[in-house]
Formats: sequence, structure tokens, C-alpha cells
Amino acid sequence: MTPRERVLAAFAKQQTDKVPLHHIGTCSEVASALLGREAYVGGGIQQWREVTALWEGEDAHKEFVERSFRDAIEIATVLGNDVIRPSYWRYNRKPTEKIDDNTFLFAEGPEEDWSVLRFDPPSEQCHIFRYHPEARQAFEDIEAQISASEKATEDYEPRAERYDFELCAMALMGEEYIIRVGAGGCGIPTRNTDIWFEAMLLRPDLVGRHLDVQVERARREMQFLSERGFKLFWGGSDFASYEGPMYSPKVFDDLMLPRVTQIAEIAEACGGYYLFASDGNLWPVADSLFGASGVHGYYEIDRRAGMDLARLRREFPDLTLVGNISSHTMHLGSREEVVQETLSCLEEARTSGGIIVGISNYFVPGTPIENVEAMLEVIEQNR
Repeated sequence: MTPRERVLAAFAKQQTDKVPLHHIGTCSEVASALLGREAYVGGGIQQWREVTALWEGEDAHKEFVERSFRDAIEIATVLGNDVIRPSYWRYNRKPTEKIDDNTFLFAEGPEEDWSVLRFDPPSEQCHIFRYHPEARQAFEDIEAQISASEKATEDYEPRAERYDFELCAMALMGEEYIIRVGAGGCGIPTRNTDIWFEAMLLRPDLVGRHLDVQVERARREMQFLSERGFKLFWGGSDFASYEGPMYSPKVFDDLMLPRVTQIAEIAEACGGYYLFASDGNLWPVADSLFGASGVHGYYEIDRRAGMDLARLRREFPDLTLVGNISSHTMHLGSREEVVQETLSCLEEARTSGGIIVGISNYFVPGTPIENVEAMLEVIEQNR
């Protein structure tokens, strides 16, 4: 079977020649060790690299783009992925001032709209924040933002430039591999603000409008992408910790469930599959999210939060599962712990079917390359 056939067979719950693989992502440090050179992949480090390149000029930015695409493809194949992730994080915005090697200012328009990007090399993460602290928002503020989003969505048409890496990968590799593409993001803001939590209870109409904009954008994006050969739409939103969801099951059922259901129906109408991602313990909303909604796939499966492959397969036989090798185990576990966790995922995939094995989230900075190599060796010998 080709990698593409293997992945699609997992969604169809058909037998595969060997266990399908998709390691969702990697930091630059681990990728660089595997490739033997600096790898242009990762999270915030890629945002910093792009901003630095834009500051240095057009040729530097062109080199950034070319290296980022090349390295994403190469690390995906070195990891043995059946699903190719052709793009990592971007921040295509030229700064107005370089404060130091790791800090850039974006001083455009009124001063209250200025922002700063600050890069932390050890973690490979960026913090992008307002130059002046943002005032606490009120319902009127988020209603104005939602109204602007609704207005913009009326004329929204997906553009090829937004998916340049994905479309290029599809042209080069799409007959053999599944090309990963993001579409169908659906979530209520849960970070750095209290106003949305208040709105869930006091102004659910505003939250519903916010989510409806995401549904309409998903409709247009999935139609655009399906016409260009994409079959899997990778969406969702982070809304849980180890303790459970950040809002109640009732809020999920009232606000999220109808919209997630619509997006899953859109994907199906386009001849594709909708995958939903969130870290954390999702069992309190699992019957709604993985059953009633009609979602086709689940990724970022957080083993340490109790999201167990065997139980998920038993309770949701139609759901395709992606991941379950823990980033935490890869980062801090012993070689034996890595081997045993990898073997357990492979065994469940062989026994139950409909499972695509891989690291659930990310190879984080500081992950011992020996652990990564041990995982790859176990997979190669036991697929």
C-alpha cells in the first residue's frame, strides 16, 4: 500500500499492510539532530526566523521560505510519516525596528496597535504581545470584533497563497502521501481573557456568533481544498487540561456541539474527513465530541490525561485515532519507557485498527535524540 492508501484505509476501518504513521510535529532541535544540519521547522522559532529574514531583506526571506518547505518535507519522510506536514508556524510581517537579536517591534498605525515579538531560544517559543498593556475587554468590545469578522467573512474567499506549501506538496507528493492541511478550527477563546468565560454564561449569543463565523470559513476553505485533492481537514481547538475541559459539558453541548457537527457534515459533503484536536482530558464531553458530532478523527490524544486508545476505540468504533505516544515520555522518560509506550500503541493499532500511531503533540526542545531514535527503531521493527 502507498502511505496515502494506508491512511485512508485507517479512516475506512479497513485492514492495512502495516500500521499507519504520523508524528504531528517536531521542534527544530530534534529535527536538526536527525537531519544533521539546522532544520527550519518548529513553532515560535520559525516565527522569529521569518521576522528576522524579513528584516534582512527580500533575498533572506526567499531563502527562509525555500528552506522551510524543504526541511518540513525532509523531516516528515525521515520520521517515516504517511501524512506529510509541509508547513510549520509562520509570521509573515516585516518589523519596523530590531531591538536586539531576539526582539522586534512592529510600530505601525496608532501606538495602541503596536506589538512586540520576543524569542526565547531555549524553549524555541515566541511571545507576541501588545506594546502597551491591553485594557480589559467588555462585551461591547468583543461584539464589535465579532461584527467585523462577520462583515469580513461575507466576502471571504480562500486564496492559494495561504496554502502555498500545502499546494506545492500536493503537486509533488499528493498521489503517494496524504498532505496535511489545516481547516475547520472551531473553538471559544480560553487564553489571556476572562470576558469570553463570562460571555459563555451571560452572552451566549455572542459566543454563538463567533463560532458561526468559524463554521462559514470552514465551509469555504474545505470546498476550496477538496477541489484541489485534499481529503483530511485538521482542525479543532485546545480547551482542556489534565483535569478536564475549561468549561462545562452543558456549555459544550449548547455552543460547541452544533458547530462542530456542522463542520463534520461540511467535510463529509466535500468527500473528506474532519479531525478535531485538543490536548487534555476530554472524557467529560467525549460522548458529544466523538459520538454525537460525527467528527471523523481525533488527534493530539493526551495519554497522560487519561485518553486511552483501547477505551476510545471501544467506545467510539467509528472514530479514527491519531497519536498517543506522549511528548512527556519522549522528553523525560527512559529509553525503556519510550520503547514500552511505543510498543503499546503499535499493538493497539494492530489489534483494533483505525489508528494512526505517532507522537501526540510535538518533539519538544531537550528531548534526547536517543529516545527519538529508540522510538523510530521500535516502529520500524514492529509496524
